Amino acid sequence: MSLKNVRLEVMQFLEKDVESLIEKYLIPIEKIWQPTDFLPNSESDNFFEEVREIRELSKELPYDFWVVLVGDMITEEALPTYESWLMDVEGVDQVDKENSWGKWVRHWTGEENRHGDVLNKYLYLSGRVNMREIEKTTQYLIADGFDIGTDRDPYKNFVYTSFQELATYISHNRVAKMAKKKGNKQLSKMCQIISGDEMRHHHAYSEFVERIFKVDPSQMMMAFHDMMKLKIAMPAHFLRESGNKIGTAFEEFSNTAQRIGVYTSNDYVDILAKLIQRWEIDKITGLTDEAEKARDYLMKLPSRMYRLSERIKIPENSFQFKWVEPAIIK
Repeated sequence: MSLKNVRLEVMQFLEKDVESLIEKYLIPIEKIWQPTDFLPNSESDNFFEEVREIRELSKELPYDFWVVLVGDMITEEALPTYESWLMDVEGVDQVDKENSWGKWVRHWTGEENRHGDVLNKYLYLSGRVNMREIEKTTQYLIADGFDIGTDRDPYKNFVYTSFQELATYISHNRVAKMAKKKGNKQLSKMCQIISGDEMRHHHAYSEFVERIFKVDPSQMMMAFHDMMKLKIAMPAHFLRESGNKIGTAFEEFSNTAQRIGVYTSNDYVDILAKLIQRWEIDKITGLTDEAEKARDYLMKLPSRMYRLSERIKIPENSFQFKWVEPAIIK
């Protein structure tokens, strides 16, 4: 049987448990928070006073902070790309409404969609950024699509989402702490609750991988190995500003996040180490010779990558993005 057919068979086998995993990791729509819970109420007589408070508190936040917040928001707003990609994964069927994997992707998308909504509205009200340039970058990012090196392989895609959900948790959580330190409790709560969603989603995708390891350990090990050898591409790796070529803004956005400590190369290696520990890679049995070699590679990879990350030099000067004009930030 081909690897593709085996993966489809495994996905169909695991599908019986997806409904219970939806109940375990996703929150019913009537109970979960909504963007308006954290934003000024436009129906209230106090609306303009609340907006004025946002604008005043926003003045306390520095240039690099705004660049990272904008980049995080744009990444969240490119959700149509991520949903369409996951809907094409082997075993996920959006035509068959009874397909539980398709239901998972739709419900996960619904939760993720709120993140871009709340950050977008906050940025608009803050008066600190150039929204038209941000909107163009968002449209480019969706139109350009992305290639994360997973193809339609569910094993590789679940490694990717396990990794990325933890990365976004780290980023939003750190931004929340920085906002709180500057006295912006509202923005801090917003980013904190987003990070909480990301952590729940990380646990869900990690459990998907754990379940696959139990039924197809060698091929799951190979998929993990292949993804880490390739290196995990960030969702916004094609980021660009208006008038520029595809991918040209991502490195500078990444440099900014590293410079202020929101997401660093060390964090990347920490996530890898956590996944190795969570999935108990060292204890998995019944592997083929090829998968054993893949396991050895994975076990040695974190220490190698930590040494490499120590050599990375981050530019000290801020790059001037069209999204955030220095003149705006007093």
